[in-house]
Amino acid sequence: MDRRNFLRNGSMLSASSLLAGCARRVVAPMDVAAFAPVDLPASACRLPPVKVSEDRVIRTVVGLRPHRNSGFRVEREQLGETAVVHNYGHSGGGITLSWGTSKLAVDMGLPGYTGRVAVLGSGVIGLTTARLAQDAGYSVTIYTKALPPNTTSNIAGGQWGPSSVYGDPRKVTDAFTDQYIYACKYAYERFQILTQPKYGVRWMRNYIVRRKPFPAGFGSPNPLQTLRIEHATEKLMPEMKVLSDKENPWRGLYAAQMDGMMIEPPMFLDALTEDFRIAGGKLVVVEMKTPAEVQALPEKLVFNCTGLGAKALFGDEELTPARGQLTFLLPQPEVTYTTGFEDTYMFSRRDGVLLGGTYDEGNWSLEVDEKTVAEKIAKHKELFAAMKGC
Repeated sequence: MDRRNFLRNGSMLSASSLLAGCARRVVAPMDVAAFAPVDLPASACRLPPVKVSEDRVIRTVVGLRPHRNSGFRVEREQLGETAVVHNYGHSGGGITLSWGTSKLAVDMGLPGYTGRVAVLGSGVIGLTTARLAQDAGYSVTIYTKALPPNTTSNIAGGQWGPSSVYGDPRKVTDAFTDQYIYACKYAYERFQILTQPKYGVRWMRNYIVRRKPFPAGFGSPNPLQTLRIEHATEKLMPEMKVLSDKENPWRGLYAAQMDGMMIEPPMFLDALTEDFRIAGGKLVVVEMKTPAEVQALPEKLVFNCTGLGAKALFGDEELTPARGQLTFLLPQPEVTYTTGFEDTYMFSRRDGVLLGGTYDEGNWSLEVDEKTVAEKIAKHKELFAAMKGC
C-alpha cells in the first residue's frame, strides 16, 4: 500500500490515511498464531515492545510497485476481435484496492460477453479479477509470467487503507476520482467478509506516533476538505482518536490509535489461488511480450493485470517503478499492533515483524540497500526504547 502521504504528513490522517478503521474502546484483537481473540492490555504500560536489533533480522526484500502519476488504469480497449480491459498501475495501493478495481474491470468487460475469459497476471489484481469473473459464472484462464510467491504482490506490507495512488493531483480526472472512491468502498467491505483464518485477514490495533502534538480536530470530518477523494475516504476511518497521556504507551511522543485490517500477502494470495483452482480455473505460465500475442489467445475478453509489465507489453510510458524495501525481524506473536512513526512503519505478521517505509520512484534496482536497513532499524530502536514499560 502507498504510505507516502502518511509518512510525509503524519498529521494529515483525517484526510490522507494509510490505515483504515479505528476504535475508541478497548477491543480484543486477533491472536497472530491462532486467530483467537486475546485480551488487549487495558494499560498502555503493558503494551509489549518490539525487540529491535541487528541480530534479529531474518531477511530483507525489495519490490517494484507499478506507479502512474495519473493513478491506476481501469479502461477498455479493442484490439481487433479481442477486448482488453486494463486493470493496473495501483502504485502502493494494490492490495487495498484489489477487489474494488477488479469489480470495476469485470463490470466493464463481462456484460454481453459469452465464452471463456483470460486474465494476464497472477498478482493480487489478477487473482481478484479472476475470482470475480468466476463468481459471475465465467470460465477463466490466467496467463502469467510468474506464480505466487514470485510476484510483486508477495512483497507487500498488507495493511488496508485508502491513500493516494497518484503522483500528480493535476492529472487526476473526475472519472478517476469516481473509480477510486467506488473501489475503496467495495474493497473495504469485501475484505471484511474474508476474515476466515486461511485468508490471513484480521483486524489489528494501529498506533500513529509523532514528535509534535496532533492538530485540533484530528479524526473528525473536515468540512473544509476540498479534495473529494480524501473527503469520501474519511468515512472509511470511523472512531479515530488521539490518546491521552495516560493512554499513550510512549514517553515524550504523541500517539493516536485506530483499528484496521491487516492482510498477510503470502496467506491471502495462496488462498485466492486455491479458490481459483477449486472453481475450475486454469493457470498457464507464459510471458506475453506483444499485443499480437494477446490477440492470438483463444479468449476474446482479456483482463490485463500485468502491473509494471504493462509498460513494455502495451507501451504505457507513464508507468514507472516505485521501489520498496522491507526488513523482517524474528516473529513476536505477542505483538498484536502496528505502528507508524515519521518515515517508518512496523507490522507484526506471522512471518516476522516487518519494518518498512521506502518509496523510491524511478528506481529499478532490486538490490538490498544496507544503509536503508540500518536507518530503519535505528528509527525503530528509538521508537520502542521510548515505550513506558511501567
